[in-house]
Amino acid sequence: MSAQPHYTDIRVNPEVAHQPEDLKLALAKHIAISTKELSEFKIVKRSIDARARQIKYQLRIAYFLKDESVNWPEFEEKKYQNVNEDNPRVLVIGSGPAGLFAALKLLEQGLKPIVIERGKDVRARRRDLAKINKEHLVNSESNYCFGEGGAGTYSDGKLYTRSGNKKTIKKILHTFVEHGASEDILVDAHPHIGTNKLPDIITKMRETILDFGGELHFETKLTDFISKENQLIGIEVNGDKEIYAEACILATGHSARDIFYLLHEKKIQIEFKTFAMGVRVEHPQSLIDEIQYKTPERGDYLPPSAYSLVEQVDNKGVYSFCMCPGGIIAPCATTPGEVVTNGWSPSKRNNPYANSGIVVTIDDEELADFESYGALKGLKFQEAIEKKCWQLAGETQRVPAQRLQDFISKRKSTSIPKNSYQPGTTSVEMDLIFPRAMTKRLREGFEKFTQKMKGFNHPDAVILAPESRTSSPVRIPRDVESLEHPELKGLFPCGEGAGYAGGIVSAAIDGERCAEAVAKLLS
Repeated sequence: MSAQPHYTDIRVNPEVAHQPEDLKLALAKHIAISTKELSEFKIVKRSIDARARQIKYQLRIAYFLKDESVNWPEFEEKKYQNVNEDNPRVLVIGSGPAGLFAALKLLEQGLKPIVIERGKDVRARRRDLAKINKEHLVNSESNYCFGEGGAGTYSDGKLYTRSGNKKTIKKILHTFVEHGASEDILVDAHPHIGTNKLPDIITKMRETILDFGGELHFETKLTDFISKENQLIGIEVNGDKEIYAEACILATGHSARDIFYLLHEKKIQIEFKTFAMGVRVEHPQSLIDEIQYKTPERGDYLPPSAYSLVEQVDNKGVYSFCMCPGGIIAPCATTPGEVVTNGWSPSKRNNPYANSGIVVTIDDEELADFESYGALKGLKFQEAIEKKCWQLAGETQRVPAQRLQDFISKRKSTSIPKNSYQPGTTSVEMDLIFPRAMTKRLREGFEKFTQKMKGFNHPDAVILAPESRTSSPVRIPRDVESLEHPELKGLFPCGEGAGYAGGIVSAAIDGERCAEAVAKLLS
């Protein structure tokens, strides 16, 4: 009999989706057989349809019938090669998603990855994060953005992307599963690992790299490039040590501003890249659930609700970014004298608040005063806003905040509602922070969002500023085919920091692409 499973799509109530026996009954009825004729089944795709008043789970189910040979398709596990000093050496700068997946792909190709990470290992980072939250002390080398796993480790672990084809995305997700992630990420339409689970997964990825002969050096900062006749031959680290290799994958993330400055100073080509900026808005999670699920109580079988919003104001986008159900707003500054917000959720998404970035595209209108900085004009604008917020909030890691209703009505908030941002908030009008064109678009965007989601402008909704690190304001150019920098051969700009990704999965995909390009070059 058949060795391949059958597939069917079915819509069921939430409680049925979570009860195997009830789901089995529903499946049998759907395909018009008795339960005795079913052998085994499993959910292979899962999403929620909350458009109608009766919320449904949309499931794709694979199943076998009685007397059929059960043979579930297995994903081909990656085959890493043992490498040593006889194998070609490839530097990987940064151990975020792009860097880690580049290193793993290099091992598949029989190349020795030498991962250089300016920050600390994933466990040691926690002490520095605690200092930001409790003591308002920013360690410029170890924070929410810098350290093992990069910004993704302590910034939620959302794995949804529109980048790449489905097969490629599935391979990335499976690598996470091989290193300890739940198999649910292979099933859910919007997969999510959770900040509490990511550290163990990142640690296991490190162990794989080391077990097969790769290297990973913490608290080791790239301080210069070593080149000969426009060919990169190595790097300087910590200002006094040189490391040589056949190629270098530059995967430093969107907040490694010193890398952009270094490239600029050495006259290695970089470009301005459009980015977005705005605020982080927070609501009670129960309110978002009521709006989205159209019921005061979501019950035990529905997850905390999310939303995705986009509008056009003055022919420019205003949209939600990195929405975190049951989440927390975190202090993500990377240098003393600035404040930055971002959001994350634990795996259960069980905190009482929902937060999201609400941002607008930054273009020439906002950057008119920064044109003299050329390729660095967006970066300089970011810095100016973050420093202004630090000053307005009392030169601590407290952040400027305003009730959403007060922002819309152009009045200062006399009090700030309780929220998840641990270092604290200071009442500040957003119009004192951002250019007029930005606040106009944000204000009108919020008004349109409220038309879509009745109650979005709730009295306890609060906005915190700034949400400024949505993506890199700089692109490091590379050849379309070889992926090498056009001026410095052997340098492979990679991931979000170089301007070629936006999130964990797309960064991981780009890391693998760059590793494959290096392998092709060295072959």
